[in-house]
Amino acid sequence: MNKIVIVGAGQAAGWAVHTLRTQGYDGEIHVVSNEDSVFYERPPLSKQVLSKEATVESLNLFTAEQLDEFSVIWHKPDLAVNIDKFAKTVQLKSGKTLSYDKLLIATGSRARIPVAQWSELKNVYTMRDIQDCQNLAEQFKTAQNIAVIGGGWIGLEIAATARKQGKNVEIFEYGSRLCARSVSPEVSIFLKNLHEDAGTKIHLNATQLNLNEVESQKIEVQNVDSGTHIFDCVVVGAGAQIAKELATAASLDVKDGIVVNEYGQSSDPDIYAAGDVAIHPSLGYCIQSWANAQNQAISAAKSMLGDLTPYQDIPWLWSDQYQCNIQILGTYQPEQTSQVVIRKTNSTQQCFFYLNEKNQLINMIAVNEAKLVKLAKRWLASAKELDPQQLQDLDFNLMKLK
Repeated sequence: MNKIVIVGAGQAAGWAVHTLRTQGYDGEIHVVSNEDSVFYERPPLSKQVLSKEATVESLNLFTAEQLDEFSVIWHKPDLAVNIDKFAKTVQLKSGKTLSYDKLLIATGSRARIPVAQWSELKNVYTMRDIQDCQNLAEQFKTAQNIAVIGGGWIGLEIAATARKQGKNVEIFEYGSRLCARSVSPEVSIFLKNLHEDAGTKIHLNATQLNLNEVESQKIEVQNVDSGTHIFDCVVVGAGAQIAKELATAASLDVKDGIVVNEYGQSSDPDIYAAGDVAIHPSLGYCIQSWANAQNQAISAAKSMLGDLTPYQDIPWLWSDQYQCNIQILGTYQPEQTSQVVIRKTNSTQQCFFYLNEKNQLINMIAVNEAKLVKLAKRWLASAKELDPQQLQDLDFNLMKLK
């Protein structure tokens, strides 16, 4: 094997390249990127970078020296437009055709815009890449009144960042509660209180929104339930659209994302996928987190080289909002949850534990409790049976439960 092609240049692609080289692969690695910027972290964009607490350069996964050592053959900015799995080639928008021995699809996801016409309005933004972040940061220099459409993690992070800069912020959420797909009602209440206490106005059940450009390029947001509102800009954080088109056109097995086995292998034995675009092999749906992108890519890269490495990681992601570092371990499974235990250490530290009928942990939301998350990963991995009373008892040292 002397040629590997990777489509995408985000977290998954970067760690795949790193793994291939550290595992001793010395053949050609071609990377197709639709951006000039490559191999960088995206989570800090809506938080530290937008708030100017971190620089764009700090997002880089690797140093310039490491990139040189990887000896990547770049195709950027360019787009892969077609895969011929029989000829084992990838066609690029530029007209180039790349042959491959193994192919990794790491195309990730893009911002979902509920109404296509919204993207044509001048002061309507999304947040998925460095350019998006820079555009919004420039707008924040003068904008004072900001609307965020979407009460998921991206929307809440942007709202918190804007509010910390003294902006007037209003959130419009389609559903009846915040982050409803990923957390329980009690955590949604916690998040709502967190933002309202900071001065953000939240509109739930905003199922019918219209956006129009009015005078001075301001944006009018018409909400059926709460009337008309005028903003300097609108940020759409209404979820993600999985970039699975290449796989679909190539007739790979595709559902919400690309179906892969535990080694990252698709229905074609020479085509792999990792990151947002790939369905988690044991959960059955796509996981959008940097840890998933990194670790699934590492597993896939090793497996491409013949070192079959199963990927079965427990989902873990984090969010910074105001003074809170919020970590999510496992997945929200209301049908499997028999008991919820809330451990509130103080006003800024608390944990929500979700136990099944055997009192085994299946999901955890931790606020400013990073050490406890590390311990809980062991509980999840070992299917440890827990005592709900001990979890709730502040006088009991949970570190004894190793």
